[in-house]
Amino acid sequence: MLISLSEIIAIIVITIYLAYVFSGFISRIPLRKLSLKETLKISAIITAPAVILHELSHKFVAMLFGYQATFYAFYQTMPTLILAIISIGLRFINAPFIFIIPGFVGIPPTTSPLETSIIAFAGPFMNLLLYLIAILIIKTRNLNRKQLIIAHLTKRINIFLFLFNMIPIGFFDGQKVFSGLFAFFLSHGFF
Repeated sequence: MLISLSEIIAIIVITIYLAYVFSGFISRIPLRKLSLKETLKISAIITAPAVILHELSHKFVAMLFGYQATFYAFYQTMPTLILAIISIGLRFINAPFIFIIPGFVGIPPTTSPLETSIIAFAGPFMNLLLYLIAILIIKTRNLNRKQLIIAHLTKRINIFLFLFNMIPIGFFDGQKVFSGLFAFFLSHGFF
């Protein structure tokens, strides 16, 4: 199955969660006074594709390699649920920075080093692709002020997610990309 009912529910919940958590940043945009509904909508339009398509890229690339891959939402593990609760609290007090893990993809640890690198890079690559699409839209379309701001914010969040996720430490995608490539090249006598 390409995507399960629980994954569809996870996508919906994550979209609502992201809309709320990032609505504080959206409300600071120099637009006319936005209603809460408009603010949540814009927040979801900007953040949900960046995060959800990132994670689904991991899932679908892993599936192309023949692995079982499952998309999980923050509420499905205790550490990510606690982090989500903290982020909601930080949003409530209008904190200037919020660290979140709204979702992740579980794949078996039996992947080869090169497959691990490719699967890990799929998410940041999607953010890079969304960044480039936003640039293209900004340069080729006649956008009104609201659309232009949304496109610029889409561009900014996606380049941030690309760069942030490519940090080669800890549990970031960059660590998996670079350690997988290093192991692959090491096993093939390049080092």
